[in-house]
Amino acid sequence: MTRPVGDPAEPAAGGAGGGGGERADRIAGFLARLTGLLLRTSGEGAELIARQVTETGRALGAEVSVLLVPETATLTVAVPGGPARTVIVRAVPEVARLDRIAALKPLVADVCAGRAGPAEASARLDRIEAAPAPYPRWLKFLGIVLFSLGFAPLMQPTWYELGTTAVLAALAALLAVASDGAPRLARVLPLVASTAVSVVTLALFAGDPAHGGPVLLMLPALFFFVPGDYLSAAAAELGAGLLTTGAVRLVYAAFLLVQLCVGVLLGVYATGTSTHALFDAAAGADLPRWVLFASWTVFTAGTVLAFAIPRRFFVPLLVLVYLTVAVQSAATGLIGETGGTFVAAVALAAAATLLSRGPERPPRLLLVLPGFFTLTVGSLGMRGLTTLAGGHVVDGFSDLLELVLVVTAIAVGLVLGATLVPDPPAPAESSPARP
Repeated sequence: MTRPVGDPAEPAAGGAGGGGGERADRIAGFLARLTGLLLRTSGEGAELIARQVTETGRALGAEVSVLLVPETATLTVAVPGGPARTVIVRAVPEVARLDRIAALKPLVADVCAGRAGPAEASARLDRIEAAPAPYPRWLKFLGIVLFSLGFAPLMQPTWYELGTTAVLAALAALLAVASDGAPRLARVLPLVASTAVSVVTLALFAGDPAHGGPVLLMLPALFFFVPGDYLSAAAAELGAGLLTTGAVRLVYAAFLLVQLCVGVLLGVYATGTSTHALFDAAAGADLPRWVLFASWTVFTAGTVLAFAIPRRFFVPLLVLVYLTVAVQSAATGLIGETGGTFVAAVALAAAATLLSRGPERPPRLLLVLPGFFTLTVGSLGMRGLTTLAGGHVVDGFSDLLELVLVVTAIAVGLVLGATLVPDPPAPAESSPARP
C-alpha cells in the first residue's frame, strides 16, 4: 500500500489561498496517488515512472520533478501562482496486479490529451484502486500451477518432470494464494515455499537419480518466486542510466535468490539428505515435440491468471512468447546461448514497443513480462547457488558466470530493441484540462 509522508494533498511548506491553492492541492494529491500505484506495480522496472508522472503533471498545468528509487519517489509539484508542493511516496514494488497497469494507461493518455482534469482523473483512479482482482483466488491458484507446468519442459523434457511439477506447483500455489490475506506469510513467502517444496521433493520424488537432480525437479514449482524478471529489470535500469534504482533492485533480486536457496537447504537438512545430492544432473528426454510446443501456450495462460492480466491481452502475449522462443532457438543455433538470448531480447523489446502504441493497446510492461520469463535468467542463479551449496564449486560458478552474461545480454538487448523503434509522431499540443 502507498504510504505518503503526511497528506499528499497538503503542501510541504507554505500554502496557497483561494481556488488556485485548492487546484494545486488536487493536482499534487492526484500525482502522488498515481506515482504510488505506478511504484507499487513497478517490479519489472521503474524507468518509465518519472516520464509518465512528469507528462501527466504538465498536462494538468503543473511542472513536476521526480526523484526516484525502487520503493520511494519524491515529487515536487509547482503550479503557477503558488508555492511548490513536495510529496514523498513509498510503496513496495511487485507484479501481482497487472490489471491496474492496464487500466492506468488509458487514464494517463486521457489526462495528457486534455480529456480529463484533476477531479475526473482522481475519481477514475479511485475506481482503479478499488476494483477487485479480475480473477478469483482459485483461478490464481490454477494460473500458478499452469505457469509452472508450462515452464517444466524447459528444465527437463520428461513426463516425470511434468507429474512432479503438478504436485509441487499445487503446494507452492496454495502458499502463494494464502499469503494474499496473510501479510506476515507474504514477507517470508519465498523462504517458506522453497522449504516446503524442497522437503516434499526430497522425501517423495528425488530417490532415483535417473529422474534428474532434485533442484531441477523443484525449480518449475518455484519459478513463480524466482526473481529472474527483477534481475533483468535491474540490469536494464543500469543500462538506461538509472544507477541507484538498478543497483538497489539488483541487491533485492539477489536477496530473494539467496532466500530461495536457504529454503532448499533447510529442506535438505530436514530430510537428512546430503548436500552433495544438489547436483544439476538432467534426465533423458522423453516428451514428444508437440508437448514442448504446446507448453508455451499453457505457460502464457498461467501468466495471465497468476499476474491478473486482463484476458483480452492473451493473444498478443502468446504471439510474443512464441516469437521470443523462436528467435532465441534459431539464434542460439547460430551464435551460442548468450548471443541467442541477446537477439531474442532485442526482438522482444522492439515488438513489444510497437505493439504497445496507442492508449487501448497493452502496456509495454505486460507485453515484455512473459518474454522475461522465457529467457529463464533467474533459474540459472538458483541452480548456481544450490550447486555451490552442494559442494560442486566448478559447476556452481559456471552457472553463476552464465547468469551474469545472460542478465547483461537481456538488459542490453531490451534497451537496444526499444531504441531501434522510432518514436511515434508527437501529439498535437492541448491546453491543460480544467477541474
